[in-house]
Amino acid sequence: MTQLIERATEADIEGWNEELAEAGPQGILAWAIRRFGPQVTLACSFGGISGMALLDMAVKIDPAIKVFYLDTGFLFPETYALRDEAMRKYNISPVGFGPQLSTAQQAAQFGEGLWQRDPDKCCAIRKIEPNRQALVGMQAWIAGLRRDQSTTRRQVRPVVWDAKFELLKISPLWDWTEDMVWTYIRAEEVPYNSLHAQGYPSIGCTNCTRPVAAGEDSRAGRWSGTSKTECGLHK
Repeated sequence: MTQLIERATEADIEGWNEELAEAGPQGILAWAIRRFGPQVTLACSFGGISGMALLDMAVKIDPAIKVFYLDTGFLFPETYALRDEAMRKYNISPVGFGPQLSTAQQAAQFGEGLWQRDPDKCCAIRKIEPNRQALVGMQAWIAGLRRDQSTTRRQVRPVVWDAKFELLKISPLWDWTEDMVWTYIRAEEVPYNSLHAQGYPSIGCTNCTRPVAAGEDSRAGRWSGTSKTECGLHK
């Protein structure tokens, strides 16, 4: 039965993290779906392998789980192709949330190439506000964060209070490594973005994503040449 909460306390969150520390991704997902029911939603970018692994796990627990993605207007064709493949394979209808401004309207209002001059502003328009809309009416959202993804994610926990969006954020893969995710992807025959085979371990918008060289951090190809390391959804 769905248990309604208005604002989780620190004690609640500490208790849940203790409870879920050894539960594994499927156990955390099952807990989230059981506790929050239709008021939990899964974010899947159709870019990274973490989201695809979680999608596969989640639909096996609850085929009706809500799934959303952020349609920034700058997604790779391969990302849309994976979305369509996932729709067929899992019989899901992921909802795309986009910005209020089209790419042309953004250029008219802020000038061409906003992502080069002010990438934080571009992400705020094209990712953060659409994500906020995606979470309206939700009590929790599920994200593919892992501690091994970057230095900014070393403290990821299974459950945290997301102050930016004012609900719980759940990270079932928090302690998995990239190798563990790939092992799951291959074992379960989970579809994944074809750009991974072209040197893109982390895939975002076309304007701000490049292939990663050997030995680089897996997210080094995001906002390359700037100090930016996160789109703002998770900080």
